[in-house]
Parts: sequence; C-alpha cells; structure tokens
Amino acid sequence: MPAVTDSSTPDTSTLPPYVLALKERVAYLPEPQVERVVRAYQVGAVAHEGQARKSGEPYITHPVAVAGILAELGLDAETIIAAILHDTLEDTALSRTELSGEFGETVAELVDGVTKLDKMRFSSRQEADAESFRKMLLAMARDLRVILIKLADRLHNMRTLGAKDAPSRRRIARETLEIYAPIAQRLGMNKFKAELQDLGFRALYPDRYRVISERIRAALGNRREAMGKIETALSTRLTAEHITARVVGRIKSPWSIYSKMRSEHKTFAQLMDVYGFRVVVDSAMSCYMALGSVHSLYKPVDRRFKDFIAIPKANGYQSLHTVLLGPFGAPIEVQIRTAEMDSVAERGVAAHWAYKTDSGPANSAQARAREWLSSLADSQAHTASSSEFIENVKIDLFPDEVYLFTPRGDILALPRNATALDFAYAVHTDVGDHAVAARVDKKLVPLRTRLESGQLVEIITAPSAVPNPAWLESVVTGKARTAIRQYLKHLQHEDAVDFGHRMLDRALDALGTSLDAIPPAVLDRFLETAKLKRLEELLSEIALGNRVPHLVAGQLVAARGKKSSDVQSAPHAMEKIRITGAERGVLSFGNCCHPLPGDEIIGYLSSGKGIVVHRVECPNVVELRKSPERCVAIEWDRDVQGDYRAELRIEVINRPGVLATVAAAIAAANSNIENVEYVERDAAAATLLFALEVKNRKHLAEVIRRVRRTGVVSGAYRYPL
Repeated sequence: MPAVTDSSTPDTSTLPPYVLALKERVAYLPEPQVERVVRAYQVGAVAHEGQARKSGEPYITHPVAVAGILAELGLDAETIIAAILHDTLEDTALSRTELSGEFGETVAELVDGVTKLDKMRFSSRQEADAESFRKMLLAMARDLRVILIKLADRLHNMRTLGAKDAPSRRRIARETLEIYAPIAQRLGMNKFKAELQDLGFRALYPDRYRVISERIRAALGNRREAMGKIETALSTRLTAEHITARVVGRIKSPWSIYSKMRSEHKTFAQLMDVYGFRVVVDSAMSCYMALGSVHSLYKPVDRRFKDFIAIPKANGYQSLHTVLLGPFGAPIEVQIRTAEMDSVAERGVAAHWAYKTDSGPANSAQARAREWLSSLADSQAHTASSSEFIENVKIDLFPDEVYLFTPRGDILALPRNATALDFAYAVHTDVGDHAVAARVDKKLVPLRTRLESGQLVEIITAPSAVPNPAWLESVVTGKARTAIRQYLKHLQHEDAVDFGHRMLDRALDALGTSLDAIPPAVLDRFLETAKLKRLEELLSEIALGNRVPHLVAGQLVAARGKKSSDVQSAPHAMEKIRITGAERGVLSFGNCCHPLPGDEIIGYLSSGKGIVVHRVECPNVVELRKSPERCVAIEWDRDVQGDYRAELRIEVINRPGVLATVAAAIAAANSNIENVEYVERDAAAATLLFALEVKNRKHLAEVIRRVRRTGVVSGAYRYPL
C-alpha cells in the first residue's frame, strides 16, 4: 500500500462518477478542503482494495455514499473525510497513526468513535451489539459528529439492504426501528428519522408496507383537488394580511400511519381523513400573526393548539401546531414555523453546520442533545451491564413527552407516563434519593402519581428518606432507574461489608483472636495475595459466600505466625450471628422452608448469593450440613421488622363461598395473601395452598387459629411442616 503521508494534490482525472458527484456536493467547502475530501477517497480506495459489498460493488462505494448523505446536510470537511474512512480502522490495514498523520487527530477521533466492536470477544451477539452501541453513545458525548456519521452509515445500509439474506434484513431493520430512528428523532433529525422508519418498516413487514403504501396513493389521488383548494385558501389569506409565507401540503408516511393504527386503535380511513399543511414564515413574530390569520379563515378545534416555540421539545424542535375544522368537514393540521425552525426540525443537530443559527442556547438542538448525551454518560458510569444500559437508553428514546414546570418556572421534558419520582430524579439525583411525596398543582400526591403536561410539580424531601426497591416499578426514565439501582447496589455492598465483618470477627474469636489483633502488614500481605484492593472487598466476598470465614480466619492467624494447633479450632465454637432480616442485600430466605422470625434457623453460604437462611428442620439441611465450612451459625435478633413469606396448606369442605370465607379470616388476622391455588379437589373436599405475608411465627399461629374457627376447614397447617 502506498504511504498515506503522500499529501500531494490529488489527481482527479481518473475519478469514478460517484466520487465526481460527491465532489459537486461538497462544493460549498473551500477548494483546499475539497481536495482533502478527494484525497480521503484515494486513501480509502487503496485501503479497501479487493473488498466488495454483498451487492458485488467495490466496498469504497459505501463510505463515499455515506459522505454524500452528510454533504447534503452541509457538514464540515472533517466529518465528510471521517465518513469516507469510517471503516478503515476496523476492516483494513490502515493504522490510527497513519490516519491522524494524514488527516489530523480530529478525523482519527471521529473514525475511532464510529468503529464498531465486532472483532472483540463477547459472550453473545446481543452483548456485542449492546457494547458497540454503548461505545458509540460515549463517542457521541465527546463529539456529536460521530452519531451523524453513524446515522448516515445506517441510512445507506438500509437503502441497500436488498443484498442481505432475510434474517439479516429483519435483524438490521428491527435494530433501526428500535434504536437508530429514535436516536435521529431525539437529535431532532426528522428527515433521517422518517426515511429510517419507512425503510425499516418495508424490510421488517414488506406486506403491511405494500398494502398501506397502495392505500395512501389511492387516498391522495381522491383528495388532491381538496388539498389544492385548502392550500390556495391559506396562501391567499396570508398574502392578504401581508405575511410572507410558503405553504406546503404534508403527507403521512406508511410507518407513521401503521404506528398510529396500532397505538391509537384507529382505522386507516380515520387517519387519512386529516389534511396536513406546513406554513413557513420569516420570523417568530410572523408565526403568531400567521396563527391568527389561519384561525380567522377556519375555526380552530378546542384544545388542539400547542406552542412549541415558547416551550420547545426536548430535542430543540420549535413550531406552532393547531388543528382547524376545514371546508370539507375534515380536520386540517397546520404547523407554523420559521425557515430556521424548519431547518432545525428537518436536520436537528446537523442544522448548526448548514444554517447559521442565532437562537439562544436554550432553544438550540445541539445544546439539548449535549445535555441528553451528558446524562447518558453519567448513567453508563453507574451501569455495569451493557444490556442494562441499552435498555435505559431505549426508555429514554421516547417519542411522546410531557412538559412540566418547577416551582422556579423552569421547564422539564419527561417521557409520557413519567411519575413524580421521575421528575424528582430529573431535578437532581439527591432530590430523587430523599423524596417522600410531591405537590402537583399545589395538591399533595404520592410519588408514583403520573404527570400530565402543564402541571407545576414540587418535590417534598426528608433527610432520612432513602430509595426503595419498589420504586423501580414506578419510574420510566433511564436516569431514575440507574440512580435507584446504584443506591441499592451501594446498600447491598454496605450490608455485605457489615455482615462479612461480623462473620470474620466470630471466626477469629473462635480462634482466640480478633481482626484488630491482626497486624496491618499481615492483613495487607493477605489482601495482595488474594488480589483484593481493600479490606471491604474481603468482607464483602465473605458475606456473599465467595470466601469461607473460618478458612480466611485460619489463614490470617497462620500468616501472623501462630501455631497450627491454634488455627484448627472448630468452627462450631463460634457465637451465633444475630440477624434482623433488614440485611436483605446479603440474606435470602429458602423457598423450600420459608423461615420466619421465631424459628430456629441455620445459614448456608451460597457462592454469589450470600447467606441463604433455612429452618433447622428443613429437609434440605441434612444435605447442607455435609459442607460444614459453609454452614453459618445464626439466630433471629429480638427486634425483627418486615413481612415474611409463609405457606399454609388448608383442607376445606368443597362448597360455594368457602374460598372467600377462608380469605376473609386471613385478612382479619392482618395478613396479606400473595397467592392461592387448588392442590387437590373433588366433589366433597378440596386442599388449598395459600402464600401469605406474616410478621413472625406468632403471627402465623394467629392466622391458623382464625382459619380453623371458620367452621369450613377440616385442617390447617404450615407448609412444609
């Protein structure tokens, strides 16, 4: 391969037609930069020499086409060059050093950001895709141009999807609809979004796409005259009021119609019975004047007006939306915006390069995109799993938003169905972590309350309040979900360290020593040998069952230089560890015997799970005792809080209403029923298995007493015995 650093003026006499076409498209760039773009093609062509696409074309045609898509957006030379070279680091011998030497560090950074991770080893294809996507989002956070190249790459791949086999087409199309089209929407790039959605729809559901497309064509043929009349009437009225405006008819895409048919349960006829128009004017003030003008022409439909100029969407989109009752009895949807707003609506973050905007930063699509990306970067820092991260991102790529006000008058955009708890975390993680309730329009409501656009929301906090695992079920934003999970993981770690400390102390106590008596140098040497950074890690490992406490105690004592006879002290000499049940991060309760406070119990160290608590009379304990080093002597503390699962086997006379009678007796004993099932049943009798929540063994005994008093029960006992 010729040296990449030969930067002489490129010879353009032998350029293929598709490169000449690109050269024309980038004519908005200064001549020296156009030459660098051509030079990038030549370097890319040499690097990809011998490689072909599935269609049989030379591979270089793909990156050149991607560059062409970006040139239509008017992007800078570095982005165009990076697009031409975006697959070189992954698929060719070209090195990053050569790339940055020839085209600069920025181009190398962009190419590196776009490079996929297919060559890395992952446990599954899904994990590889998730990790690749995660890397792309982090690269986006550093430079937005990375995602523009990635979206253009995906768009060209979708345009040329026909060469792929059917399973690949479906997989790529689904990924496009679930991830890439929503990202384009989130970045305000509606033109990209619309084409990605329609290409994805066509590839994933070809028959549905064909049927809907044909019906759209037929419907448009029937209503062309009506659309022409409405367009003329709008233009005439605006001209008469001296408002310079461009009026264009809007046609719904097959994907948008299909999506609305599914989500809104509407028929094709209902969705097509709407006329859509866009009015483009010269200033924001003219938008409001044009609104008054069209409202005087046709009557507006009540509650169908939205002002996205005063309150822009989360992706920077601005426009006035109104619905009018037209001359043919059908609604007319009108969008009114300036040329600049139209550019931002079509190109989103890319409008910055193509359209010299003088909007304030609050309305800038780029500022909002960067804000979103920085929140994603924070989220990924606290999310260990790539798959969990991608799920959080999918939640965040919402198409519908609610706009809410803080007490200071700031506006927050959250996804539809967001709760007061989502709002609390959107304000700040600390506010979310300490939230106890909310005031919505000055009325006190629970944190799980769903919010609606226009509401004023105030979060009430308390220093002692902490996140609850149940919160995960009532939040919809990725930020809230990540913050709650992070807190719970931290809590589990704290529980594990505390519990591990108690277990190691008991083990060392049985050997006649304590953790404080182990010299720091001995402890440091032990941690280094065990490849652990801190004592907390060792304690956590013990609590989670990954290390056996009395073996660790023995090794520490031996390392201190004690005699082996001292080390061999039997573990049964250890004092029992008391549990309150609040150590849920470290403890779990055996489903085989459902131990309750008041039961005699034993703990078993299960690797990765921590201590699994069993009743001493549990049938499985015989087997567990065969590994005495993993058995932990534990007992219930005097002060135990919370509810515990228990199972009751109840034999009843089979007659109408018996189940309700038994359930009422259980409820009267202040016990909650989780589940009930028939185990056996015949004409005369039935056996029911109830899963309940009780406080302790005494509470369960009270439940059984009440059940036996009903007169419909022939037997009631704890299960298993």
